[in-house]
Amino acid sequence: MTEIATLTTLIEPEAKALGFDLVRVQFVSGAEEPTLQIMAERPETGQLGIDDCAALSRRISAKFDDLEEQGRDPIDHAYRLEVSSPGIDRPLTRPIDFQNWSGHEARINLVEAIAGKKQLRGILQGLDGETIKIDDRKAGSQETPLANVHSAKLILTDALIAATVPVSADGADEIEEQTLEEQED
Repeated sequence: MTEIATLTTLIEPEAKALGFDLVRVQFVSGAEEPTLQIMAERPETGQLGIDDCAALSRRISAKFDDLEEQGRDPIDHAYRLEVSSPGIDRPLTRPIDFQNWSGHEARINLVEAIAGKKQLRGILQGLDGETIKIDDRKAGSQETPLANVHSAKLILTDALIAATVPVSADGADEIEEQTLEEQED
């Protein structure tokens, strides 16, 4: 399977060209074809709208099609491409995520246990260099190197909802319904 680091190197410039920050690139295997999942965000909101997702998907598809035509296909098997916003209970994948979401509840799964635990859950206390600080609700104040994080995500709470910039609903009340005759034209 293609290395995620290689794919990230190809995808990140496409996200940056649209003004987005890349949050995560991963392959997910399922019952059907594997899915290449890309999460990106607008730095000012931490979200992407549907049009943003479509624009990034088109750019990535065009880039990968060009590479395939050159005989340098980055993915040598069938897959689905999925582009999305990280969502409100987002994964924490970059050092800046642990800093930006300090003060919110998170679950951190560890590679190696600390304080006898491979999972910490509590209020993020930020980042000190390469060390994550969290006030675990059972074990108290804990620290772990970023390199020891297997996965991490925010926990949906009222405080997180209140702190999250809502996606703009401009134009939502202007949705037009197509009649059957319009669809046939």
